[in-house]
Amino acid sequence: MTDRRLFDASPNPYLLLDRRLHIADANRAYLDTVRRDLDDLVGRWAWDAFPGEPDTVRQVIASCERVIRTGQPDTMALLHFAIPRPAAEGGGFMDRYWSLTHAPVLDAAGAVEFVLQHPIDVTELQHLQAAIEQSGLSSALQVSPAQSGIFQRAQSVYDSNLTLRAQSERLTEMFAQAPGFMALLRGPEHRFELANQSYMQLIGHRPVLGRTVAEALPDAAAQGYVALLDQVFRSGEAHAASGARFAVQAVPGGPEDERFIDFVCQPIRDEAGQVTGLFVEGSDVTARKAGEAALADSEARYRTLFETIETGFCIIELRFDGAGRAVDYRIVEANPAFERLTGQHGVTGRWVSDFAPELERHWFDTYGAVALTGEPRRFENAARAFGRWYDVQALRIGDPAAHRVAVLFNDISERRRAEEALLDLTASLEAQVEERTRDRDRMWRLSTDIMLVAGFDGHIMAVNPAWEAVLGWTTAGLVGRSFLELVHPDDLQGTLDAAAQLRGGETVRRFENRYRHSNGTYRWITWAAVPGDGLINAVGRDVQQDKERAEALRRSEEALRQSQKMEAVGQLTGGLAHDFNNLLTAVTGSLELLQSRIAQGRFDELDRFVAAAQNGAARAAALTHRLLAFSRRQTLDPRPTDVNRLVRGMEELVRRTVGPEIAVSLQAADDLWNTLVDPGQLENALLNLCINARDAMPGGGRITVETGNLWLDERAARERDLPPGPYVSLCVADTGAGMAPDVIAKAFDPFFTTKPIGQGTGLGLSMIYGFARQSGGQVRIRSRPGEGARVCLCLPRYVGEAGSPPPRPELADAPRADTGETVLVVDDEPAVRMLVAEVLQELGYAALEAADGAAGLALLQSPARVDLLVSDVGLPGGMNGRQLADAARLLRPGLRVLFITGYAEAAVLGEGQLEPGMHVMTKPFAMQALASRIKALIAGGGAAQPARPISR
Repeated sequence: MTDRRLFDASPNPYLLLDRRLHIADANRAYLDTVRRDLDDLVGRWAWDAFPGEPDTVRQVIASCERVIRTGQPDTMALLHFAIPRPAAEGGGFMDRYWSLTHAPVLDAAGAVEFVLQHPIDVTELQHLQAAIEQSGLSSALQVSPAQSGIFQRAQSVYDSNLTLRAQSERLTEMFAQAPGFMALLRGPEHRFELANQSYMQLIGHRPVLGRTVAEALPDAAAQGYVALLDQVFRSGEAHAASGARFAVQAVPGGPEDERFIDFVCQPIRDEAGQVTGLFVEGSDVTARKAGEAALADSEARYRTLFETIETGFCIIELRFDGAGRAVDYRIVEANPAFERLTGQHGVTGRWVSDFAPELERHWFDTYGAVALTGEPRRFENAARAFGRWYDVQALRIGDPAAHRVAVLFNDISERRRAEEALLDLTASLEAQVEERTRDRDRMWRLSTDIMLVAGFDGHIMAVNPAWEAVLGWTTAGLVGRSFLELVHPDDLQGTLDAAAQLRGGETVRRFENRYRHSNGTYRWITWAAVPGDGLINAVGRDVQQDKERAEALRRSEEALRQSQKMEAVGQLTGGLAHDFNNLLTAVTGSLELLQSRIAQGRFDELDRFVAAAQNGAARAAALTHRLLAFSRRQTLDPRPTDVNRLVRGMEELVRRTVGPEIAVSLQAADDLWNTLVDPGQLENALLNLCINARDAMPGGGRITVETGNLWLDERAARERDLPPGPYVSLCVADTGAGMAPDVIAKAFDPFFTTKPIGQGTGLGLSMIYGFARQSGGQVRIRSRPGEGARVCLCLPRYVGEAGSPPPRPELADAPRADTGETVLVVDDEPAVRMLVAEVLQELGYAALEAADGAAGLALLQSPARVDLLVSDVGLPGGMNGRQLADAARLLRPGLRVLFITGYAEAAVLGEGQLEPGMHVMTKPFAMQALASRIKALIAGGGAAQPARPISR
């Protein structure tokens, strides 16, 4: 038989309530008793379904709550209920008397889930008792004493139950509302039977009733409290603790709340004297502990303050005679300032009559009055015994019967002497004030600066006569108007902001705006203003001429800067002409001698002249790169670069270049970031910096090359004119002569050099500066005369792996073309076209030539095979190299392109961002290097594509 069938088969009525006292179920016997349907009852609050007398409802609710709280059954002797009568039986209510038993129904965890109500109907018995009492038949019917007393006993039991329940409820209420925490534990396993609200608050409101302490409070168990309970239960001896630490962890693994508690654990014994449970009660004293700690801190601060304050402090204890008059006092405690301000030492514990017998009577009277009345006193008095004046504050402390007074005092002797000196001037004070008033009025009338008194709303209350001279406005034309009407519209917001500052009590020391002249023009006024007496008091000075002179000076300076720029261009042109004439002489002279020797048939010394011409051309190319770097328009070939690897690769070259007199050390940072730069240009920059460092140390010294990672925040980046973020630094430091600030300021200027004529072009540092800026970085110099110099390159970090440097091509390694490979060469310079085509043909490539973009496009539109387009960037005829390449990609998708240029056309090349398959080489270049690059591009580009038609 199922539980439900058993439930319904029971002849006893049962009603099932949930923890909210809503009806969850009822068996058939209960439904027959109350003559209701189950669907009409389930889910309703019990006293919505069965309204009753307030006192009855209160008693039943209290009984159910006791069952939920304690987990124990509860019985109620006799209760009156008004049960609704079905309409078929006439409606209305039926008076019923029930005796109720409430029992707990536990869930799997042992907690009360439902309350099972078992009502016993004693209505007939109650009616019988009433009938007997009303008819007086109890004696006539020969009712036995036992029979006639049954009702009285039932009523007595009922009344006793009511009294006991009321007492229990009062005790429960007192238990629940007790300010200290309380808990009742049963059995050796310490299972919670009761816990009041304070206890629940202490443990984080975790469910504990019916559970053991170890189950409900694992944090308490871990801290040894269960072991303590075991000890009390076994020994039967109470345990008390004060300030015990309890780290409350309401959720396993959650945050801990450190609490401190005073508690007593008291054993509970049965009639046989055996311990059956424990009663725990105590108080959360966390606030007290915090207060004690704060008090200790406060006392420490007080002691520190006591020892260090400049104010003298002492505690005195007064002695009175029989008439209640203070006759002496003893120094109980004194700080160091007491000795300094009185000149008395070692006075603690001594009577003042011992060390200052001549002390004036008024000191005793004043301190005596404070000790007797408790009224504090603040006064100034002379102590001739110490030869000083004091500002004194005295107040009674501690037990009034102890006659102790705390005294704080300061030496005001200097102030008193100054006041006495000031009193000597009182006779002439009125005359001085009158004179100053006349001076102020005279200044108001005669000042050439404009003066203004106005309200914070801007309305003018007074102006001096200077307004008419400066701005053409009379006093009558201004008073009552708002000065905001005269302010230039562009300056109005700034003026309002300054007025707001004044309204807030701030002084405006310097503020400029433009005021309208009576003739309609505007003039610049510089103001100083202070708030006072609810008004704005301001003085303004006409600075219009200063502004005009400053503007004229600015224009003059601009003209001077332009002139200096033109002078720098002249220096640049002259320097270029000088250097290139030297280099061209070497090139042209070597070529002329080469031509002459060939004509003479003398071939034995041709290599010498070829080498001289190549050397001159290489030097000219280096000078061109320096100029482009200075202008930040050189063509860079940025690659992911490991700066440490680059520096180590340059180390031997640097050592050979600077010579044996210079010690070179390398400080390479671990885990150095990579950067995206042109490795060749970075090598050139490093070598230039090391050469400059060498030249600064003619007698020998040390060069330190250092690398590092650098993270620039907003401020540091702003100082370097860079975006915030990660950077790689490369620094070269020397122990040379150093540089003065004026030399550092011009160090990056083109052609500026401190070397003798002929020993430097002055382009080295300017080239480094241009390279750093073009690479997205910065360069800075730190130096002082006699302390050496440190030059640091700051380059943006690159997130990625650095590649190995490509090998330099040799002539013997120049690759040969595969059959039919064709290169289209487009360049407006015939000599360049001829040389490139000649080299291509020698290497087995078929070469097609075009002098401009239009001719090149025509060849690309033809059926001719083209494996690679080699084009200059700057082409005549309206189509540059980049436009030609874009058109070629439309005709021949995926066509590889190599730009050859002697000048960085940044806009044409898309600010250095080339499409995949497009590459750049900078003129001049070695022909074998060109051949290697062409072969690599063709090999990586796949088969040549024929031209495809473009829809128009």
